[in-house]
Amino acid sequence: MKKDIHPQLHPVIFRDAGAGADFRAFSTVTSEEKETVDGVEYYVIRLDVSSASHPFFTGKQKLVDTSGRVERFKRQLKTASQK
Repeated sequence: MKKDIHPQLHPVIFRDAGAGADFRAFSTVTSEEKETVDGVEYYVIRLDVSSASHPFFTGKQKLVDTSGRVERFKRQLKTASQK
């Protein structure tokens, strides 16, 4: 294996802003924001969506209606189930 070609791994905290959940891991990603936990300095990476806030994992579905698409789909589903 070649030396010095692999990126450095750093301890990071992936912070989900919406759910308020933190996940500690190692990653090649860094940031300007740092936080010390249990004597270890972590880079803080802010996320919009993680498994703590994603509807697939939480079971809480939130529909965002874009120009009546949800109502149209529900009408089509209703007519298809009546046949």
